[in-house]
Amino acid sequence: MTNNSISGFRKILIANRGEIALRVIRTCKEMGIKTVAVYSTADKDSLHVKFADEAVCIGKPAGVDSYLNIPHLMAAAEITNADAVHPGYGFLAENARFAEICGEHGIKFIGPLPHQIRSMGDKITAKETMIRAGVPVIPGSEGLISSVEEAKPVAKTIGYPIILKATAGGGGKGMRVVWQEEDLEKAFNAAKTEAAASFKNDGIYMEKFVEDPRHIEIQVAGDRYGKVCHLSERDCSIQRRHQKLVEESPSPFMTPELREKMGEAAVKAASAIGYESVGTIEFLVDKHRNFYFMEMNTRIQVEHCVTEEVTNFDLIKEQIKIASGEAISGLNYYPAMHAIECRINAEDPYNDFRPSPGKITSLHQPGGHGIRIDSHVYSGYTIPPYYDSMIAKIISIARTREEAIKTMSRALSEYVIEGVKTTIPFHLQLMQNEDFIKGNFTTKFMDTFKML
Repeated sequence: MTNNSISGFRKILIANRGEIALRVIRTCKEMGIKTVAVYSTADKDSLHVKFADEAVCIGKPAGVDSYLNIPHLMAAAEITNADAVHPGYGFLAENARFAEICGEHGIKFIGPLPHQIRSMGDKITAKETMIRAGVPVIPGSEGLISSVEEAKPVAKTIGYPIILKATAGGGGKGMRVVWQEEDLEKAFNAAKTEAAASFKNDGIYMEKFVEDPRHIEIQVAGDRYGKVCHLSERDCSIQRRHQKLVEESPSPFMTPELREKMGEAAVKAASAIGYESVGTIEFLVDKHRNFYFMEMNTRIQVEHCVTEEVTNFDLIKEQIKIASGEAISGLNYYPAMHAIECRINAEDPYNDFRPSPGKITSLHQPGGHGIRIDSHVYSGYTIPPYYDSMIAKIISIARTREEAIKTMSRALSEYVIEGVKTTIPFHLQLMQNEDFIKGNFTTKFMDTFKML
């Protein structure tokens, strides 16, 4: 890696909001790069607007009128003379057309090339690419399935349970698990309808459903000179409805041998498309430690902080440097510490995690040794109802997993957010859960977890 020189960009527009926009601004300041914040009318009082060198209002609260409005974003970049755009995560971060338009206007998109985004954004194309690269994949259909009649023999060959997935999917949308043939038609139609509504693409494919897996992902980085390396794994198995709640590195399920194999597979996967930027290869790992490629996220992840803390590395800085044409070292990085991240959402864990937007009337954030908080909220800030409910990420860092859990428990007990409901009580109970403490959990953990 190359974390000791300064990028050639003069000014970067951050095409995002909230904590990730603030995170990018902080690294840009350290690198001597000017920043432009964009904001909707609902975000005029957000910290990323206050901390950037310049700020441009790009529309009304709805994402389609602001953070997803490419003409408005490009206009903001042009009037401020930004020479690069950082998309953060979500919104347009994995939109190949947005990356192309930036290029057409002479503005560098800080992320992979458009064809790389496309090749990994379509799940079927990505799976075919992984097969050619020799990366293990989950058994499934050879391509998209157009009808229930076509689906039935494929399901029989694979063997139930199976899972139907939207080829353009993400966030659990357009996914249905089917345990027996009688339920296939209903599930297929529901998945197709949801996929069309969510992604304007109703393409569906089928895979063997891996029961009670771990969700383990490998952080990768590649440059324009053909070098690719990995920065080891994150365990993201604690999730609810396919939305991650907690991430940690290293995984308590990992062995040195498995880490080497998965790291090698992730490098193969990124190398197969000549990947340029930082990204994540996501795998499902069964109870026998067999692992299967699931998808690639061609952007910075919410949970990138976990990797940063265990490898002592600024991934945002590396992303900017790669985009400016710098080479990486090609060396693989391994965890030297243990880090756990809890996502603090404005949700009520006692009421089925119902969103809880509103005004924060009082806020006290914890500190102390081994604690990092990435957040854009403050006392008096009003959480808008239009966007994702995550308002903070708290990361504990220690020499061992046991110490990291204790540090997290202590910090969560100090965390005070009043005026809205948050997931802090959930995380406090999780840190005291015997199965979690022992590392005995899978992606099904939340199916049986009950708030006390």
